[in-house]
Amino acid sequence: MSRYWSDVVHGLTPYTPGEQLNVPGLIKLNTNENPYGPSPQAVAAMQAAVGDGLRRYPDPANTAVKDAVARRLRVQREQVFVGNSSDEVLAHTFHALLRHALPLLCPDISYSFYATYCSLYGITAQPVPLNARFEIDVDDYRAPCGAIIIANPNAPTGIALPLSRIEALLDRHRDQVVVIDEAYVDFGGASASALVDRYDNLLVIQTLSKSHALAGLRVGFAVGHRDLIAGLERVKNSFNCYPLGQVAQAGAVAALDDVAYAAQSARAIIATRGRLTAELLALGFEVLPSQANFVFARHPQHDAATLAAGLRERSILVRHFRQARIDQFLRISIGTDAESAALTDVLKTLLA
Repeated sequence: MSRYWSDVVHGLTPYTPGEQLNVPGLIKLNTNENPYGPSPQAVAAMQAAVGDGLRRYPDPANTAVKDAVARRLRVQREQVFVGNSSDEVLAHTFHALLRHALPLLCPDISYSFYATYCSLYGITAQPVPLNARFEIDVDDYRAPCGAIIIANPNAPTGIALPLSRIEALLDRHRDQVVVIDEAYVDFGGASASALVDRYDNLLVIQTLSKSHALAGLRVGFAVGHRDLIAGLERVKNSFNCYPLGQVAQAGAVAALDDVAYAAQSARAIIATRGRLTAELLALGFEVLPSQANFVFARHPQHDAATLAAGLRERSILVRHFRQARIDQFLRISIGTDAESAALTDVLKTLLA
């Protein structure tokens, strides 16, 4: 390790993303990417944005994107924050809103970037175990805390909480910020954005990477009370006041406004998820009830790491986590019907 690193850097364990391999014929079911591509309207808008205007700086306030989010979620522009991916929005959220004397409550099995941000920003996390069914139980979040963050639907389990349970959490913690990370909400969950006018302690974070098939564009946003948004803006403008370029802003606006395309894509993924779940159950897998664009499954008689390696040898990538309680699960992204069929065909061979 470099002797020039700060103590913070020495103590970091960076987040490990899923593999991004460029191999012909690879079936990539490991990073929850949308198999259907972005809205043609978004592609056209980005193409139109490429030109002489790129010599100018983009709108630092991301006004058009904020207005598109406001239209989509029926909130006000002042209730919207925009960042370069939901990961950057999360980073600013941890920095601006989640650093307190009391610990941050979060699920013990969830998006592993949360632990990385806690290390980066000096936040004490207090993990709350999922129950025996791998669900988040909000009644377990009763300990004194500085703030709370949960993913809904949760990752990597895919299990979602109904809005009534989110509201119970918000009622119980009126004096703490509650962050709901909704990267996968469009695949069957209910967005807590409907509650932001009633709870000034609620921040909801979403992304265009999944349901809008724009993972390569890196656009995320948050909605919440104006005071929370103002705090995020202060951090952003002390870090990078131009997070989104002109092309990204144009594509994001068009994608958000093409509601019908995103809904059609989500319906197709939900239908394939149902068929894949049935196939996996027939093969003897246990499959957690997912409301995301992936399934989380384990086989009682076959080691998950061995299955993942066997799939990889046959050019199919899935995600395996070497973490206590879930090291026998595979997280399988929902691809096309043809990709799902290829997956189950190979699994039949491996299980035999």
